[in-house]
Amino acid sequence: MPTLLVSRPVADRYAARIAEAYPGIETVVLPGDDDTPLDEATRARIDYAFFSTDIYPSSSRSFFRTVRPAPNLKWVHVMSAGIDNWVFQELLGRGIRMSTSSGSTAKPIAQSVIGGMLMLARGFLPWGASQRRREWEPIRGSATPPDLVGQTMTVVGLGAIGKEIARIASAIGLEVVGVRRSPWRDGDPAGELVPPSRLLAVAPRTDWLVLACPLTDETRGLVSREVIAALPKGAHILNIARGEVVDEPALIEALQSGHLGGAYLDVFTKEPLEPESPLWDMAHVIISPHNSSASAGNDARVATDYFLPNLARMARGEPLINEVTA
Repeated sequence: MPTLLVSRPVADRYAARIAEAYPGIETVVLPGDDDTPLDEATRARIDYAFFSTDIYPSSSRSFFRTVRPAPNLKWVHVMSAGIDNWVFQELLGRGIRMSTSSGSTAKPIAQSVIGGMLMLARGFLPWGASQRRREWEPIRGSATPPDLVGQTMTVVGLGAIGKEIARIASAIGLEVVGVRRSPWRDGDPAGELVPPSRLLAVAPRTDWLVLACPLTDETRGLVSREVIAALPKGAHILNIARGEVVDEPALIEALQSGHLGGAYLDVFTKEPLEPESPLWDMAHVIISPHNSSASAGNDARVATDYFLPNLARMARGEPLINEVTA
């Protein structure tokens, strides 16, 4: 029977569920980063591995040093939606099957994005500054924020996260343009769908540019200096994709010049964001430390909605949920 590599918390919490999903499977517990690594014979027995939420980041080094030299590894399930980490790419290059938990954090990430949009759009940042000064400063006159209803949000990437963002934005009353390579599908929560090559064309009518796409050769640098310049004055960028999707120096310049009205940024070209970055001190920028998905229910969703069903599918020889294809 095959052998599955899991963390200690997963082994303790889901032992019965693992046995139910794949009867007879053996489990091997991942050592901590400071513990003795698994020996060569044990690594050779590993067929499957689960990169669970509790492993990242504290035990990532142990996981990678265990699976990279595992000669019989056949499948890895990861807790995230993205697999741009070079180790995962290396495993794919070896022909190892991989599946993701894309969709498990869609709701909390979408809530973070919409929350960031509302803070930027509805005066919460100046109200917060007034509160810290203990000054009563109502927003009036030309500073009164425009209605969100009727504004346009362009969502780059209509996967599980992008769709949830688009759904909520539509419910608020924004017009939504989706950017995706694949054609229209029933249920797409966007009034218009364009390919990435048309992003520059829709930029001039985009009030809120949301980035929810994976990092690929096509999306790296997609939001270029030209695209940023094409956005209308006062537009906002909300990025929960990857920092490399945006020309970060051009973004900073557009924020400093006032061309952009503000931004909510969860990801950056270099992480952690360097202390000297001017983004920290911008009053119209909201920063979260690559943490927009934070939610107490994520661990259970990853395990019960994605990993365990895929383990059962592996046992039955069925197609996997969210399997990565070249």
